Amino acid sequence: MRPVAAEIEDPRQRVRGGERESFPPPGAGGDRLRSRVRSGRWRSNLRRSSGLYLLALPGVLFFLLFKYVPMWGVLIAFQNYSPYTGMLDSPWVGLDHFRRFFSNPDFLLLFRNTLGINLLSLIFFFPLPLLLSLLLNEVRHTAYKRLVQSVIYMPHFLSWVIIAGLTFLLFGKAEGLVNLLLEAAGRPKLDVLTNPDTFWLMITLQSMWKEAGWGTIIFLAAMAGADPQVYEAARMDGAGRFRQMWHVTLPAIRSVFVILLILRLGDIMDVGFEQIFLMYNGAVSHVAEVFDTYVYRTGIQQGEFSYSTAAGLFKSLVGLVLVLLANRAAKKFGEDGVF
Repeated sequence: MRPVAAEIEDPRQRVRGGERESFPPPGAGGDRLRSRVRSGRWRSNLRRSSGLYLLALPGVLFFLLFKYVPMWGVLIAFQNYSPYTGMLDSPWVGLDHFRRFFSNPDFLLLFRNTLGINLLSLIFFFPLPLLLSLLLNEVRHTAYKRLVQSVIYMPHFLSWVIIAGLTFLLFGKAEGLVNLLLEAAGRPKLDVLTNPDTFWLMITLQSMWKEAGWGTIIFLAAMAGADPQVYEAARMDGAGRFRQMWHVTLPAIRSVFVILLILRLGDIMDVGFEQIFLMYNGAVSHVAEVFDTYVYRTGIQQGEFSYSTAAGLFKSLVGLVLVLLANRAAKKFGEDGVF
């Protein structure tokens, strides 16, 4: 019979990877030894996974250089910044620029335009990649499916300059192709580019045409991960294509949809400077001025760097709060959320 003392595990021993390791009792010498053990494990892991770390290095450097380092510039929102004196010598003014921004009559106009365009995009553009993915997922002819995917992906690789140029060529009131055809048919011309009532819709349709196909990639990848046995069971139970889509495909990609929705809410104050700036004109200025163009005009053109930084910081804080609230709501409904 084994002694009772032999059956009691030594508290200074741990099992890692099937092997039992001993650690010295707490103390100065034990702490140094444990530190060396952890350092050795870290170096061993670095050597073993060096290829993966090297692969991740460009992405890490990108975020460090272009996302985290520029955060230092946010401090000028609380200063009267001057390029001649620099950040270190510019006087601090606290929240004065924020008070000025919120009391500016343009604030409500900017908030309305930005929120209006984004709500249209959220209602019409955001579900479109999901709908396209569901349709493409039902196509069984591989060659035709790949052809359709290639065609709807192409606009993503066009710059907004080209998209704006195509819009002017098609809907220009004087020489636009659509208006020339309408004129030849004896119909009245369409006023699309200078009509404030249709500007938000035009911006939304541009985004849908350019990015809807590219947005299907994530949904198609999620659908590919659905369990084929569940589809087989659904077919055996008599479920048709639509029933399989509703009861199998959609639940399989629900978590992906929720995550993308949370991230989209984080960009609710970000319309996209380039698109709005290219389509901007005096006739639609009161519906086209958004936070991005306002920051450009006040910060770059007028040189009010601190004031424009305060406006941009407000936009970012709104996005952050919306992401946190949406993530908490998703977890309350049983989803994983973003974090």
